[in-house]
Amino acid sequence: MRTIEEQMSFYAAYHQDGRNKATHFIGVPAIMLSLFIPLSWIRFEIGLGITITAAMLFAAVVLAYYFMLDIPLALAMFVVTCALVWGGQQIADLGAVQGWIWFAILFVGGWVLQLVGHVFEGRKPALADNLFQIFVAPIFLAAEVFFALGYKPRLHAAMRERALRLRAGA
Repeated sequence: MRTIEEQMSFYAAYHQDGRNKATHFIGVPAIMLSLFIPLSWIRFEIGLGITITAAMLFAAVVLAYYFMLDIPLALAMFVVTCALVWGGQQIADLGAVQGWIWFAILFVGGWVLQLVGHVFEGRKPALADNLFQIFVAPIFLAAEVFFALGYKPRLHAAMRERALRLRAGA
């Protein structure tokens, strides 16, 4: 498994423009929320009145990956992901018609925003070269917030240096 620095450096090489990053701060959570809507309709009763949804299971798998990469960033993503899973459940509870409308608006809107960001960047999305980058995007955005607040300066410096080398080699 690649380290957090390796994963984020590859992603960062495609995300240097501030406008591109800004579109991702809206588009990535919108897409995440959209996916949690239909996944909330798939439910498993595990007894004692406890229900688990596919949204919860999917979130747990992705969060487990994040915890293997970096615990503080994973904790931040835990909070964000829980809020998005909850929001997805609230929308799913509105019913299928409303749920699918919200899914379409959030999913398509999120992707359009990100593609506009890549026009600013002048570079294709990272997932065009590595589909797994779709899972790196959320934790990358959490790291960007950490960096802006002065946390994890070593990771930030190493990631930027490696991203610039990767970008120069492209």
